[in-house]
Amino acid sequence: MADTRILVVDDEPDLLELVSFNLSKAGYRVVCVKSGEEALAQIPVSPPDLLVLDLLLPGVDGLDVCKALKQNPQTTSIPIIMLTARSEEADIVTGLELGADDYLTKPFSPRILLARVKAALRRVRSVSHPTSAVIMHGTLTIHPGHHEVHVGDQPVRLTPTEFNILHLLAQRPGWVFTRYQIVDAARGNDAGVTERSVDVHIAALRRKLGRDGEAIETVRGIGYRLQNREQSGTEIAEATVDE
Repeated sequence: MADTRILVVDDEPDLLELVSFNLSKAGYRVVCVKSGEEALAQIPVSPPDLLVLDLLLPGVDGLDVCKALKQNPQTTSIPIIMLTARSEEADIVTGLELGADDYLTKPFSPRILLARVKAALRRVRSVSHPTSAVIMHGTLTIHPGHHEVHVGDQPVRLTPTEFNILHLLAQRPGWVFTRYQIVDAARGNDAGVTERSVDVHIAALRRKLGRDGEAIETVRGIGYRLQNREQSGTEIAEATVDE
């Protein structure tokens, strides 16, 4: 952790002190700035491993910072955890759609923040070092090394983009991926993959996978997830699935 650098951006001195103290105590190297302008000036010079970003900043706000970082190929992979006093769904969805990885509403527990930071860093490392292990989900079997998918004993022919999307979802069942995250993971050499085309690829996957395709759930306004087989009935019922 000592080599993991976290940049915290917030204009509230008390909150900066609280977040910095807890992250430093957990072993992270922490740098704090009080404005979006400072963050955008510092990040290209010394990119952090993770950004904790307040949305309501004077001048350049958090959403503008998030958008600028995600549009820059050199900074797009930096995970961002949003801090916001706003709990309205629209604000949270906007941040996630711009590419933020997670969010916390103020006030929040430092222990929860630490847990979210650890989870975000794990996700980055798993994408940087993708697993080649076979993944099984229901009657679905995914062979990353062979780039093959089977439903039961029957092979399913997927395009490279469809395979990449399915593999992404299957690596973290139950986790909601935004369309932006799906584009980022699935694009590869296919520049034609866009946030709008993700819906088309998902529809094709559902059709090709038959009954197993029903496990790909739409979380309205955010993105998609592969149903976690260990979810309770209540959690499954909360998902909104668009056919």
